[in-house]
Amino acid sequence: MFKENVRNLLESALNERQDLFLIDFEILPDNTIRVVLDGDDGVLVDDCIFISRAIEHNLDRDEHDFALEVTSCGATSPLVMPRQYKKHVGRSLEVRTVDGEKLTGELIDVNDKSVLLKWKTREPKPVGKGKVTVIKEANIAFGDIQEAKVKIKF
Repeated sequence: MFKENVRNLLESALNERQDLFLIDFEILPDNTIRVVLDGDDGVLVDDCIFISRAIEHNLDRDEHDFALEVTSCGATSPLVMPRQYKKHVGRSLEVRTVDGEKLTGELIDVNDKSVLLKWKTREPKPVGKGKVTVIKEANIAFGDIQEAKVKIKF
């Protein structure tokens, strides 16, 4: 009953804020509530406070003692939902496919079924010695992605 009540409060708060979406939600055996969010335009501290208050202010601490953690997914966290990819168009993405292939390139496009990566590579010239720079592209279906992470450049 407690978990269902928390989930309903969380869903209600997320319905108010359509730009935010849930990445992970769990209640640990010690009644620690963990909520991990992402947003179409990122997640600010105020967004976490909004969700936290929507849950905390509507639960009775006399009935259930609990701790509440509301966080955003980190910059190095893997992308787990297709909706997360859209805000990273134009950034470098490292993708590991289910068949073990590892691709790193610029995220060019995202649709409902796949992502399009583009990168430059050096390949041997078709004729003669030396190498030539070639631009490659790969359209990868979400079902074929085992893990995808944004590559942070400094």
